[in-house]
Amino acid sequence: MKTHFDVIVIGGGGSGLAAALSAVEHGADVLLLEKNPRLGGATGIAIGSFTANRTNMQRKAGVEDDLESHVEDVGKFSPPGLEERNNAPLRRFFLTHAADTLHWLMEMGISFHGPHPEPPNRVSRMHNVIPNAMAYVATMQARFTRLGGTILRDAQATELIRQDGRVVGVIATVDGRQETFRAGAGVILATGDYANSSEIIARHKGPQFSDIEGIHLTATGDGHLMADQIGAKLLNMDVTYGPEIRFIPPPHKDITRLLPTKGVPAKIVGRLSALAPKIVINAIIKRLLVAWQHPDDALLIDGAILVNARGERFCNETVGPDREIAIAKQPEGICYILLDQRLIDRYSAWPHFLSTAPKIAYAYVKDYLRLRRDVALAGPTLEAVCRRRGLPTDAVQRSVDEFNRYVSGETTDPCGRTGDEHPLAGKRWVLLGPAKAYFTITEGGAAVNERLQVLDQSDSPIEGLYAAGQVGLGGQILWGHGLHIGWALTSGRLAGRYAAEGRKS
Repeated sequence: MKTHFDVIVIGGGGSGLAAALSAVEHGADVLLLEKNPRLGGATGIAIGSFTANRTNMQRKAGVEDDLESHVEDVGKFSPPGLEERNNAPLRRFFLTHAADTLHWLMEMGISFHGPHPEPPNRVSRMHNVIPNAMAYVATMQARFTRLGGTILRDAQATELIRQDGRVVGVIATVDGRQETFRAGAGVILATGDYANSSEIIARHKGPQFSDIEGIHLTATGDGHLMADQIGAKLLNMDVTYGPEIRFIPPPHKDITRLLPTKGVPAKIVGRLSALAPKIVINAIIKRLLVAWQHPDDALLIDGAILVNARGERFCNETVGPDREIAIAKQPEGICYILLDQRLIDRYSAWPHFLSTAPKIAYAYVKDYLRLRRDVALAGPTLEAVCRRRGLPTDAVQRSVDEFNRYVSGETTDPCGRTGDEHPLAGKRWVLLGPAKAYFTITEGGAAVNERLQVLDQSDSPIEGLYAAGQVGLGGQILWGHGLHIGWALTSGRLAGRYAAEGRKS
């Protein structure tokens, strides 16, 4: 087994593939280590939006844009109290280079539809990859191997090798054996986030969150731990997307996952998409919505209730994150959302939707009943939906009766809801679930400079070590669609180039 390379990339998701491909394009001999049997990481399960300014697609669509406007607009997405923690110079750096990354991807043959609006962006900046984010993975993987790059799967990196203050290699477990790999120019961490690391979540966000899963099961913060072990500075480790309620993943691939993602067939799909009516594109995006987006909190605020597998209410449905903490403690960590006739009617048309990609597509009750039959069912009686889902009807009925007594003013709500509510009743019921509490993604990462070098506690570069994607977020706050993938691929592209240049020094 070959053990000496110019550049070693740890992680085969979007940022790792972009870094490995960019490094090999700049003349480096590159090894990509991936701990899973297949490549893709969190990128492989994403919708795949890419947000950028001053793109060729914007110009073609007559959209006038500029960097300063985008910098200003991105800051409007952040939840209260977070924007002041953002690394403003690094986020500006990212937005400066995002369009070049998009054009790099398009030159490889990856197709996009758009640009689409996403308020509070003042102009359309969201570019949606066709047919889904696996197009990034398949295209970059094929090009990387064609250019002579080496990929090792089932290869778990466990430790960085440091010599005379410089990172010079990686220790990894490959096929059950410990192997040492040397990097002459640099090592790039591209291991994703830590949403499914109860250890890191408990340490930085609080032990009360440790039972909540990450939506990507192998996002265990491996790169964060390795960086921490050699003294890297870690920033914003308590900042997370979620926890939030999401339905369990679909058991089978939907039709968009079966469309070609590389080669001539993918290019044909891309060209045809430009001719497809908007209603067709929206239908495709809607399929992705019901698979990967979370139900809107407004549904619970409007009167839907949560029950566990025993048919019991267990929390105040209107208060997060206490709600998600409570969900994670239920049997198997699952819950169900119960809707009556009033809520079914209300969430069947704009402006009341179950999930959304803003200004592009909206998913309503009927969409879940049609596209997610594994988690959505309807019936003429409460007994009918409970029986089909295997929930105890008597217990669910008691939960409904108890809630209705609170609504009528007979009692206070034992779960702590207050305010005006509507009774649950009607000739039709919908049960949504199983659902769980998930962290979608985490925002903490190693401090990096604009050459994507990892910084130590004194803000000095750790020679030979680079980071891209979520592990190299560098203190940025990225809220809004298309920014995480934009950063993953942009930081990967640049880290690969800078690391490859290191072999000349």
